[in-house]
Order: sequence, then C-alpha cells, then structure tokens
Amino acid sequence: MANDFATAVEDGLKLSKRLYFGKDRAVSPPRVPTSMEKPGSVNMYMPKAPMLYAVIPDPKIVDNPDIPSYQPHVHGRCDPPALIPLQMNGVELDVDCYLDTAFVRVSGSWRVHCVMGSKSCDCRIAIPMGEEGSILGVEVEVSRKSYCTRLIALEDKEGVEKAARPENGGFLKPHIFTLTIPQIDGGSLLSVKLHWSQKLSYCDGEFSLNVPFKFPEYVTPAIKKIPKKEKILLNVNAGTGTEILCKTTSHPLKQLRREAGKLGFSYESEVLKWSSNDFSFSYTVSPSHMVGGILLQSPPLHDVDQREMFSIYFYPGSQQSRKVFRKDIIFMVDISGSMQGKPLEDTKNALSAALAKLDPKDLFNIIAFSGETYLFSTSMELATKEAVERATQWIGVNLIAEGSTDILLPLTKVSFHSDLVLVEAVDMLCKTRGSIPTIFLVTDGAVENERHICDMMKSRLTNGGPICPRIYTFGIGLYCNHYFLHMLATISRGHYGAAYDIDSVELGLQKLFTKGLSMVLANITIDMLKDLDEFEVYPSRIPDCTSETPLTISGRYQGNFPDNIKAKGLLGDLSDFVMELKAQHAKDIPLDRVFAKQQIDLLTAQAWFSEDKQLEEKVAKMSVQTGVISEYTSMIILETDEGKRTESPSIKKESEGSGSQKIVDSGASKTISLQSLGIGFGDLIATTENIPPGAEEAKLPEVAEIFVKVASNCCSSMANKCCCMCCIQCCSNLNDRFVILLTQVCTALACFGCLECCSICCSGSDGR
Repeated sequence: MANDFATAVEDGLKLSKRLYFGKDRAVSPPRVPTSMEKPGSVNMYMPKAPMLYAVIPDPKIVDNPDIPSYQPHVHGRCDPPALIPLQMNGVELDVDCYLDTAFVRVSGSWRVHCVMGSKSCDCRIAIPMGEEGSILGVEVEVSRKSYCTRLIALEDKEGVEKAARPENGGFLKPHIFTLTIPQIDGGSLLSVKLHWSQKLSYCDGEFSLNVPFKFPEYVTPAIKKIPKKEKILLNVNAGTGTEILCKTTSHPLKQLRREAGKLGFSYESEVLKWSSNDFSFSYTVSPSHMVGGILLQSPPLHDVDQREMFSIYFYPGSQQSRKVFRKDIIFMVDISGSMQGKPLEDTKNALSAALAKLDPKDLFNIIAFSGETYLFSTSMELATKEAVERATQWIGVNLIAEGSTDILLPLTKVSFHSDLVLVEAVDMLCKTRGSIPTIFLVTDGAVENERHICDMMKSRLTNGGPICPRIYTFGIGLYCNHYFLHMLATISRGHYGAAYDIDSVELGLQKLFTKGLSMVLANITIDMLKDLDEFEVYPSRIPDCTSETPLTISGRYQGNFPDNIKAKGLLGDLSDFVMELKAQHAKDIPLDRVFAKQQIDLLTAQAWFSEDKQLEEKVAKMSVQTGVISEYTSMIILETDEGKRTESPSIKKESEGSGSQKIVDSGASKTISLQSLGIGFGDLIATTENIPPGAEEAKLPEVAEIFVKVASNCCSSMANKCCCMCCIQCCSNLNDRFVILLTQVCTALACFGCLECCSICCSGSDGR
C-alpha cells in the first residue's frame, strides 16, 4: 500500500510539470535525493508533515485554474490515480504537553492549484504522527461545505449512507493516517484542522517531543506575492509543580510564560519556504532523583463515568542516580516460517545488542520456538563476554525461520537436560532470589489457546513468591493477537511493545529490551482501600518503573481521597522504598484525554480475555467520548452543506449520560464510512499458513482483471471450443508487465472490429 502511494505521488509530481504559472515559476521538481533516499524509493515520497493531495484519475483535468494554458492531449487514465501535492498557503502548529502525552493540532490552508476551474477532484489528506500517535479528528471547510470525522459505536453503523471503501481513509502505515474528501472544485481553498496525540520520548531524566513538520519544497505556493505565515504554539504542563528546564529546540521559540511545572512558548514568522525540519523540543523535570505525585480531577459534565478521576506518576530521574536490578532473563523468539526475512533478521540484531548490554553478573538463556523448542544452553548462563559471544554465534546458526507457532510449549516447559523431565520456565524463574526474573516473548502469530495461557500464567505468577517473573511481550504485524500479548504483560507486571510495520521491528525491540533491562523500582504498591469507598486502577497490576520510561497509572474512585498516601516498592539494591505522594487538584490537565488511550487498550484486552459484552460497550462509549479509536467503534466522515443547514443536529445523544451517539439524517448532511481502524484480535488462519506479516496478495492490474473476466465469459459461452481459456489461464501466471502489454495489444485490435466478435460471443451473458 505504501509502495502504491509513493508511486502515485511520483506520477503526480510528473503531471504537475504541465502547470504554467505565468512569469512566476513552475512547481519545483522533487529535491535531489540523498544517499539514503534513492530516486523512486518509497521513503522519498512518503509524507513527513501533514499534506494534502489532489487525486487525479484523468490527467486531462490537470491545469492552472487561474491561468489556463495549452495542454497537449493525454490519452488514457491514471490507474491508480496520481497524487499531486497541493500548495500550502499557511500553517499553524499548536502543541499541549501533559505528563508524558502531547496533543497536537495543525491548522492550515491548502489550494487545489492543479485542477481546471470547471473540474473537480477528490483530495486526500495524509497525517504522519509521532511516537505512538493516535488520530483524534479531522475538520475541513471548503466553499459552502464542511467535513469532520466522528466515531460511532459499531451497532450505530447502520445509519451510515455509504459503505466503507479503502480509498475513503485508513492507515497507510501505522503512523500515517489518510482521509479522502470527495469532489473539490479546482481553485478551491481548503481550511483543514488536524488533531492527534502522541507520546513524549524519555531518556535519562529528559522528555523529548518530535512532531513531523518537514514540508517538501514543492508545496510552497508558486505565486511569490502570497504571504506565507508559519506559527507554532507550545505549552508544557509536567504536573509536578517543580521547575522545568528547557534543553533543546528546533525552531527559535519565544518564551511567553514560566511557572512552577509549566512553560509556554511561541514562534511566528513570515517565511520564504515552509519548515524543512521536524519540530522538536526537550526538557527536564527531575534531572537527578525520582519524583512522584497524585493528580485529582472531577469528571467532565458528559463523561460516561461520573466517578472522580486520579492519576499517579513516577519520574525516575537520571540513570546514574539509580541502581538497576540484577537480572535472570530468558529470551523467547518465534522462529516460525512467517518470521523469515526482515522480521527475524531485525529480531536477531536487537537480541544480539541486548545481550551485549547485560552485566556479567546477570543470568540469561535463549529459547527459539516454532513447533519445537531449541535452547542455547541446558542451564542459565552468566553473561560473561565469552558466553555472550557464544550466544551471538548460536543465534546466527540456529534462529532459522521454519515450522509453526506454539507459544505455550516454550512458555511453560523448558528442557534443561534431554534425559530429564521438562521443567517449567516460569516455576524455575520464581525460585530466583536477589534478581528480577524476566521473560521476553517475541512473536508474529496467534494461537488458539490464548485465554488458557493467560489463565495459567495468572495462576502461576500470582503464587510465584515475592518477586514473580515479569513477561515482556512484543507483537510483530497484525496477524498476532496484540490484546493477548497486552494481557499477558499486564498479568505479570511487565510491559508490552509492538511493531505493526516490519520496518520498525528492530527499533521497537531495542526500546523494549532497554526498558526491561533498566528496572529501578519493582513490586510497587499503593494502599488506598482504607480511605476510599471504591476505586479502579489502570493497569490493575502496577508495572515496574524503569529508568527509560516514566510510570503513570490512572483510575476512578468514590469517597474522600487522602491528602497524602505512601507508595512502597523494592529498589535495585533490594532495599525497601517508601515515598510519600502528595495529592493536588489538576484543574488545567485533562486527565480523561491524557489517559484515554491507555485505558481503552487495557479495557479492550480485559474485554477480550473475559469475553464481557458490558466492557465492550464501556470501551465504545469511552472511544466516542474521547475520539480515540477502538475495536468497538467506527470512524465516519460527516459532510454538511452550509447552504442547507437545518437546526437538527446530524449526530445526537441517544440518551442522557449514555455516551452513545446515533446518526440522524438532517437533510443537509451525508455520512461516509471508513474501514475498521482497529488492529483486530489476530489471525489464526494466517498464522497456520505461515503468512509473513505485512504480506499482500499479488493482484493483476485492474485492466488485466477485466480482460481475464471478459475472455473467460467469452470462452465459456463458446463451450471451450477454442483454446482461449487455456491461453488466459497461462497468461494469469505471466509477468505483470507482459500482461499489461497483452491488454494494450488487445485494445488496439478492438479498434479493428474485435469488439464485434466479443459482442457475438457474449450475447445472452451478463454483458461484461
């Protein structure tokens, strides 16, 4: 899909050379690619900032709407349609950072500068998002119409007028969301507002924000006299009430305000060309020591849950100030046939890098699993230099993709001696003392007995002694059940990671391994039962705090929250940890929005595990209210004709306090459904057939498919009296370029009367 998009943009840039802008200039060609970006590569044409494209199926409509010019006649159509990047007239970036989450809003205006004034085309919006980005909404105004996205519960989808189509919108890549606005007239100006959330990176006591904001030169307006204004607003609220220190910034920001725990900046300038760098900003909250606190807040008026909200946070501080635990680690790697190629190679690279980071006092082992299990060693090994070198060599020789996926076997049984009974891995790790026993599970597949695995692990881990084994899970692609992996990590106080795109496997695994190897505070407990009538915590089992990630938990409660509570845990030197957390009311931090994605993901995993329909309904209501996509909601585009606007709302509450919404046809609105934006619950069939993650079935070009259908019907009606059917069956296995050439030849022959032959052969059939 990304390849098709890149090809369409490349074709669009070639088409844009037809445009004439008088004495100003033509649209600039693509910049000269760097050594890392070869001409025609996918990465060169992928959006690195919010972009709009004109969807051009018919190249004859391409022209300057202001200065029509002579255009050579173009034969044929673009299949797939070309994408011409629209020129941008203005852009404003507004970012609010709360705790470890950033809410990003981009407002801009784009002009359909490449389509005749008498013609129209669809416009496609592409939104690249930062780390763990989640799309929240899109609003578009053009001429007398407006468009906006909404989330609706799946059961309310019946009111949507049009069926979902892939071109309406979806994820081009896991971090790039696309949306198509239909039929915009040439020369129109589109005012667009884009909303998404993303996570702040954290390393050694420093938070970092990086927002995609790198615009290519060819989106700069061709007319030089048009003023080009670029504006950035940044607000930071760490929630701590302590001083924040600004470290680095990519753009010349002007400080507007500085308060305890808060910062405000702005940047505004008229520019000759748009920003060629991503917007980045970093700051420290607690440079040397761990800090923590509690934030309290009342729910919004229309919240589906009217219980009071709370959040507890821990910032670990700099790595030098904390001692990490000694570790006993088992790396479990899926080597089923579907992992062949890049997924397994990247996994091996990340695993080798993680082994190199182990302390010589740490113990480790490696298990490769498919239908069988393969062990690096018959016992846990000290991570000496010699042992790590042997393990690296073993990885290169033995981690070969073959067989099927069987998670339960290696997770529960490890053969340490071929002549002895299989010993359960979790039980073995439970016997360790003075260390954090950890299992890293990497897989790209789903299995049938996932709920049984969770039940069994829950039973074993809760009875596993003072320090039970942690399970860190990592899912690759969309064929594995990410909610199963999320649940498995939650049960064990571990962490979960994912790479939906195979290009991000190595980086994602490195982050998860680094997180698991840098635990500084374990067995965290916060006793609130004696003071509250009722409370609910997300996640239910508090994970460990690492030096690489701030720990934030959230929840709801009823009763009087105490002014101070104590958090207890275990430090890396095995000494007891006690911290007094002070509660404060967070009036200017939207806790419901900050923790919406975390809670929706956790509740979805719980709903899958328990098969609880009420939990599914709760998730759907939270999703509709906060705008965060879920497995139980669907996104629609709501089109409103301003000239026919009535007082009747297009979407209204079904009942007060219910949180659900229902589509209402006001006569001035239309709705367009998008395909499911959720990641799903795995694919057992794809796992069984060892289909690699991200694989797509090869398809013939659309024209060739039509030719095959026509010829098949033709030959069927002639009772297979000629060899045409055999010919078509043979052609279906030929190279795509040859098939295209064949169809072009047949089209040329049709001009000399072959269509008449087909009309005779196909008479009485379906007419195709």
